[in-house]
Amino acid sequence: MNSASMDSKPASVDLSGIKRGPIITALIIGAFVAILNETLLSNALPDLMREFGIELSTIQWLSTAYMLVIGVLVPVTALLQQWFTTRQMFLSAMILFLVGTLVCALSPTFGMLLVGRIIQAMGTGLLLPIMMNTILAIYPPEKRGGAMGLMGLVIMSAPAIGPTLSGVIIDSLDWRWLFYLVLPLSAFSIYFAAVYLKNVSDLTRPKVDILSILISTIGFGGIVYGFSKAGGGSWSDPEVYWTIIIGSVSLVLFVWRQLKMEEPLLDLRAFKFPMFTLVVILLLVLMMTMFSTLTLLPQFLQSVLLMTALKSGLVMMPGSILNGIMAPVSGVLFDKFGPRVLVVPGLVLVVGALGMFMGIDTDTSTSYIITSHIIMLVGISLVMMPAQTTGLNQLPRHLYPHGTAILNTLQQVAGAVGTALFISIMASGTKKYLSESSDPTAPAEAANGLVAGLQSAFLVGFIVALIALVLGFFLKRTKAPDEEEKQAA
Repeated sequence: MNSASMDSKPASVDLSGIKRGPIITALIIGAFVAILNETLLSNALPDLMREFGIELSTIQWLSTAYMLVIGVLVPVTALLQQWFTTRQMFLSAMILFLVGTLVCALSPTFGMLLVGRIIQAMGTGLLLPIMMNTILAIYPPEKRGGAMGLMGLVIMSAPAIGPTLSGVIIDSLDWRWLFYLVLPLSAFSIYFAAVYLKNVSDLTRPKVDILSILISTIGFGGIVYGFSKAGGGSWSDPEVYWTIIIGSVSLVLFVWRQLKMEEPLLDLRAFKFPMFTLVVILLLVLMMTMFSTLTLLPQFLQSVLLMTALKSGLVMMPGSILNGIMAPVSGVLFDKFGPRVLVVPGLVLVVGALGMFMGIDTDTSTSYIITSHIIMLVGISLVMMPAQTTGLNQLPRHLYPHGTAILNTLQQVAGAVGTALFISIMASGTKKYLSESSDPTAPAEAANGLVAGLQSAFLVGFIVALIALVLGFFLKRTKAPDEEEKQAA
C-alpha cells in the first residue's frame, strides 16, 4: 500500500445516520476525567513530600513525567488511529487511565505513585487527539465550531476546578482521595463509551516504521524534558542543554525521514495547507504565553501577596471558569461568522491583559489580578478553538489524524518551552534587581526582586502576544479540498 492509494481510496466508514450526541457525550466525560486529573495534584505536593520524605526536585517528576509521556505519545497517535477503531482507541485510553489512577491511589512508595502517573499520562496522551479527530470525522465544516467549543468547555473548565477541588480534599481528607474520587468517574466513562461510542475512523493500516517511532520519542522527549528541566534549574546544566541538543537533532532527522517516506508516521504534508501552517504558528506563540502566565501568576500570588495555595487557586478560578463557558459560545459564533471576527478581538484582549500584568507590584489588589486574569482567559477562549478548527478544516480527511497529532504535540512542546523561557526571564530579572539592591537579604527586597522579574517576563509575553495578534489578521474561513470538490460537482 502506498500513500497515493491511501489518499484516493481510503476505507471510509459509513457515517450516514450516526448519532452524534452519545458519541460527543462519551468523549466529554472521558476528557473531563482525564484533564481534571492533570491539575488535581497541584495543592497536594507538600503533603506528598512529607508523606514520602522527598525534596521538591523529586516530587516535580509527577508533573514532568506526565508532560513528557504525553509529548512522546501524541505523535504516534496518528499511526494508531489508522490501525485501531475509535472505540478501541478510546476504551484503551480510559482503561489505561483507570489502571493508572488505581495504582496511584494504592501506592505505598513514591516510585509506585510515579508509575501510576505515567500510566495515567499514557491514557491522556491517547485521548486528546482522538477527541479532535472524531469531531472532524462526524461533523461537517460548518458545524465543527460548536462541537469543538464543547470540547473547549471541558478542556478549560476541568483544570480550573482541579486546584480548588484538591485544596478542599487535602484540607479534609487524605491525599489518596484525589484518586479514589476519580475512579468511579473513570469507570462510568468506560461503561458509557462501551455502550454508545461508535467507530468513525478510516482504517488504512499503514506500514509501521519502528525507526521513526524511536527518533520521534528521542526528539520530542528530549525537547520537552530539556526545557522542563531548564524551567526548574539552570540553562548551564549539561543535562539541560545536552537533552535539548539531542532532541533537536533527532527532530531534524525525524522531519527528514518523514518527508522521504511514502507512508510517514506523521504526515508533514499537512503543512502544505497554508491556513493549517498559520494556525500552528499562531497557537505555538499563544500557548507559550498562556502556559507561562499560568505558571508565573501563582508565584506572584503566593510569594509576593502571601496567599495560600487554596486562595491563589480561588483567585484564578473565575477566569478559568469563564474561559470554559465562553468556549462553546465562541464555537457557535465561529460557525456563523468565521475565525477573524473572534480571533483578532481575542488576541487584543490577551495583549491588553499582559499589559495589565506588566503593571503589578507589591501593592497590587486581588481584584486587579482577577480582572486581568479574566480578560486574558476570555481572550484565549475567543482564539483557541476557532483557530484550531480553521486550520483543521482545510485538511483533507486522510490527514485528520496527522493534523490533530501535530497540533497536540506542538502545543505540549510550546508549553514546556514557554514555561522554561519565561521562568528563566523572571529569575534573571530578579537576580539583576537584587544585585543592585542595597539590602538584598531583606524580605521586602526579595518580594520587590520577584516583582521585577515577573514584570520582565510579562513584558516579553506582551511582545510575543503582539506577534500573535499580527498573525491573527491573516486568518480566514477555510474548506478542505475534498469538500470543495463536492461543492463543485
